[in-house]
Amino acid sequence: MKKNSLLAECIAEVFGTFILILLGDGVVANVGLAPRLAAPAYNWNTITFGWAMAVMVAVYVAGGVSGAHINPAVTLAMAVRGAFPWKKVIPYWFSQILGAFLGALGVYLVYMEGLIAAGMPNVWCTGPGSVFGQAFWGGAGGNVLASYSLVNALIAEIFGTAVLLWGVAAVIDTRNLGVGANVGPLVIGLVVLGVGLCLGGPSGYAINPARDFGPRLLGALVGTKGLFTGLYWFVAPIIGPLVGGILGILTYDWLIGRALAAKQA
Repeated sequence: MKKNSLLAECIAEVFGTFILILLGDGVVANVGLAPRLAAPAYNWNTITFGWAMAVMVAVYVAGGVSGAHINPAVTLAMAVRGAFPWKKVIPYWFSQILGAFLGALGVYLVYMEGLIAAGMPNVWCTGPGSVFGQAFWGGAGGNVLASYSLVNALIAEIFGTAVLLWGVAAVIDTRNLGVGANVGPLVIGLVVLGVGLCLGGPSGYAINPARDFGPRLLGALVGTKGLFTGLYWFVAPIIGPLVGGILGILTYDWLIGRALAAKQA
């Protein structure tokens, strides 16, 4: 069977990441701006389910062409593992960031009037100043997110992305329980749901540098303030996932992969 060209793979990564952000940031905007819901009614469960569905749809759409990494942390982890060519890492990263930027642009176009009326709040990315921090925790009686240190947020991103890679590695590992290709995207979406529900609090669980950086760029261009203040934007949602992805794939191979290989020997 003829392999897809790198251009076709990159286009699939752009499209897949576009879908991820269109739906993922879309649910944040939908819940955060909904006039029927005051800030105390901001629903974190809705956000986590929305992001899980966003991941699932994106992986179903792009998976057959590019493998649907849609995440620089996944791409880097697979390259470190030796399962992905290093020469494709930068093209994939660029495609993922471009797709995330375009997805955020789609969210802006859909919710433009509401965003303008609300003063262009941060529905784009994680960290201090996000709708999650201001509305959800604010409704609980104070901006609790602001009490988490940068180190704490970094740790949360590392662990969250490691869990994501454990799930991805298990899904694609035919030696393990054998999740079918047609069910794999659903399972990966459920992994993301679990990360959001269980580990998302301290940082807002970017677990994907492109998911955070591309929309952050778009948000800054359309007038959202403070998106690049300080070091948070670089340390927690970019460095954290890249480290966590490598940690996740290596620990899976060390703790699970070797046992599966020995079992088959």
